[in-house]
Amino acid sequence: MFESEKREIIETGKKLDRYGLISLSGGNISTRLSTGEILITPSGMIYEDMMESDVVVMDIDGRIIEGNRRPSVDNEPIRYIFQNKPEVNAVIHTHQPYATGIGLVIDEIPCNLTTLANSTRGSVKVAPYSSAADIEMGIQSVKYLDNKLAVVLKHHGVVTVGENLNQALYAAVYLEEACKTIVAAKSYSGEKEMAMLDDSQVETAIEIFKNYGQK
Repeated sequence: MFESEKREIIETGKKLDRYGLISLSGGNISTRLSTGEILITPSGMIYEDMMESDVVVMDIDGRIIEGNRRPSVDNEPIRYIFQNKPEVNAVIHTHQPYATGIGLVIDEIPCNLTTLANSTRGSVKVAPYSSAADIEMGIQSVKYLDNKLAVVLKHHGVVTVGENLNQALYAAVYLEEACKTIVAAKSYSGEKEMAMLDDSQVETAIEIFKNYGQK
């Protein structure tokens, strides 16, 4: 079942690797279908080696509907996000180094680029530490996401969400890009304060992005 949706998950995983957001089998990808089923990547498998049959189909309560693989160990907190964010149909979890690293020293990644405003709806909060596979990972994600599309989990990684996988992917990629520019700016500026977008500029960028791409 759901072969095209499974292929999209695998291709998204390969893109996460291509953009340097994961290493080996790190992170996970999941989608919620219009019929209610959850598709989630298997535990401990490299995306390049993954086939459609490796993607697990389960219901919102965690019962396996299809697949012989063990689902991601994070499936419980991921399902919590789906259960508590009805507008979300895709969740991506990465261990991307720049966003995760900056999250060790600040409590909110400020909005410094239009692409960050576009893709995450502004600045991104850093949630307290929660272990992999722990329901607290989902609870903290929901709490700190608020109305944004990304959250950093301290000492752990990043969770991005979206109406679809493409939206969640954009959030992950452009958050990492913004964090790289923060590191570059800080290394160059010394004590000089870094320029940020103000609220009206962020809102304008969000509105413009609604008409981005091919409809």
